[in-house]
Amino acid sequence: MTDTLYDETAVAAAASVIRAYSTSFGLATSLLGPRVRPHVRNVYALVRVADEIVDGAASAAGVPLGEQRDVLDALETETYAAIERGFSANLIVHAFARTARECGIARHHIEPFFASMRTDLERAEHDEASHDDYVYGSAEVVGLMCLQVFVNAGAGVPRDPDAVLVTGARRLGAAFQDINFLRDHADDAGRLGRDYLGVGDGATRRREVLARIDGDLDAAAATIPLLPADCRVAVATAHGLFAELTERLRRTENLSVRVRVPTPVKAAIAARAAVAHRRPLTPRTTRQNRRTPE
Repeated sequence: MTDTLYDETAVAAAASVIRAYSTSFGLATSLLGPRVRPHVRNVYALVRVADEIVDGAASAAGVPLGEQRDVLDALETETYAAIERGFSANLIVHAFARTARECGIARHHIEPFFASMRTDLERAEHDEASHDDYVYGSAEVVGLMCLQVFVNAGAGVPRDPDAVLVTGARRLGAAFQDINFLRDHADDAGRLGRDYLGVGDGATRRREVLARIDGDLDAAAATIPLLPADCRVAVATAHGLFAELTERLRRTENLSVRVRVPTPVKAAIAARAAVAHRRPLTPRTTRQNRRTPE
């Protein structure tokens, strides 16, 4: 696919989103090979824009709840149209559509994501079944989109990933989402009035969730060596960062404080992943990691 100035600008806009919003995921993404890195950033940018519609900027701007749904619906409609025609006037949607067309990201990946975003406008508390549905749409399918990129970027004709990689991507996405639910529980409950896990202040339920996360992380770790070589260090780094968050969550007593991984610890995790998967960190990446704010 030939890059134009507009395409390049769209990709740069998507990259700016991840730089602004995520230090941990931004670090991991910087360790992807150039074949896949811009595509994963394009996926993340669309996901983040949709999340802001239901969780942040739209509400802060005074957009009523019903109109937030209209905005979300319009974003989904424009996403499908852009994939079909190969262009969008929305730079973030345009970047995502280019990735979807090249890597075989289909409606069955995208629809569950928007369905989960819509759930945030309709439901505040979740039982086990609705939690699982929400996590599939909000996180597991995002992992599947990234897997489509890992397997198909630059390949010419997209193909379906192996089933074992599909399972690994889903379990890693589920772990990441539950970890975020735990670390953001106080904010979700206080600011948004949402309870995704039914944890409250119950230590037993919290231990159950942490045990489920451990199982998902272990299952996902077993599939990392099966990924394309230019993806393994980045995925292993993301896995390591969230595993570290899990241990810190397990040890914390003050549930109102958002648990973080210090920057030097992040750098050490990335270095271990590079050694384990035999890919040296570049001087540029190392300098960038040291500058990354917490």
